[in-house]
Amino acid sequence: MMIKKLVPILVLSMAALLPAAPKVESLGDLKKLEGQVKKVVRENTGATVSLVSPNIGASGSGVIVSSDGLILTAAHVVEGSQVMTVIFPDGRQEKALVLGANYTRDAAMVKLVGDGPWPFAEVGESKSLEVGDFVVAMGHPKGYDPTRRPPVRFGRIMTKRPLDFIMTDCTVVGGDSGGPLFDLKGRVVGIHSNIGSDRQVNNHAGLSGYKASWENMLAGKSWGVLGGDRRDPNRPVMGLNLKKAETGLVVDEVPKAGPAFAAGFQPGDVVISIAGEKVTEVAKLSEIFVDFLPGDKVEVNFVRKDQKLNKTVTLARLGDIYRNQRR
Repeated sequence: MMIKKLVPILVLSMAALLPAAPKVESLGDLKKLEGQVKKVVRENTGATVSLVSPNIGASGSGVIVSSDGLILTAAHVVEGSQVMTVIFPDGRQEKALVLGANYTRDAAMVKLVGDGPWPFAEVGESKSLEVGDFVVAMGHPKGYDPTRRPPVRFGRIMTKRPLDFIMTDCTVVGGDSGGPLFDLKGRVVGIHSNIGSDRQVNNHAGLSGYKASWENMLAGKSWGVLGGDRRDPNRPVMGLNLKKAETGLVVDEVPKAGPAFAAGFQPGDVVISIAGEKVTEVAKLSEIFVDFLPGDKVEVNFVRKDQKLNKTVTLARLGDIYRNQRR
């Protein structure tokens, strides 16, 4: 492993480009950082696995996050598959079942068959990350290779994006998708998603977003569209056309085929919050509903003629509203 030689070069070159958090200003800081990276790698190599679809033949990566064999990976890695072959760094192969996926978040869960216990990594939070924080990326680029352990990539948080996606300068390539992004405490804070054209600025699905979809994925539910699509007929909606106003989002239209009409919403109502999330931008709605499914209930707080009200709306499938409107 080349960490001892590479870390000083990487740190010195990046320090001039990014806001340093934490700061690295001395040889002692570099040695401490090197020790942290080595510890992350030592403790989590065994949990960083390769995933292969027997049906499609494509391979990606994943990370085991529980002793009973729960694996986090990217949704596009398991798309079209019900069973995956899991290859451990030592070459051992095991069978795993695909559970669920939130394709809009590019998040998925796989479960090893067998009782374990399995090696696993601790799950952290991505919402607490800051631009400039150091991170460690692992995975199986180009698929499992018996001649090496999961390669280590080291970098920083470049930006934080909507839907809890994280952009880093960790170099990842095909086969890394679904692999783990660690903070310096060895906690999984992201899962490799799509790769930039230069392979040097890449997106990772944040673990805070994963946790918002956790129970539905664990229950075997799959939903959403890779990259997101407002036209997705399976997308959950309230059935409100909203426009921005100074105090919130004003109801412009209430389609009669939608659940909001059945709940009693009227044009002119001002929506303040949905499911406990304050809303001032229409774009915020996609972030709120990304973890919900048709049939889920959400509480909506709104104002009607200076009176504060709240109603519970059962989300409907977008395609069903369109179909019912045409009747």
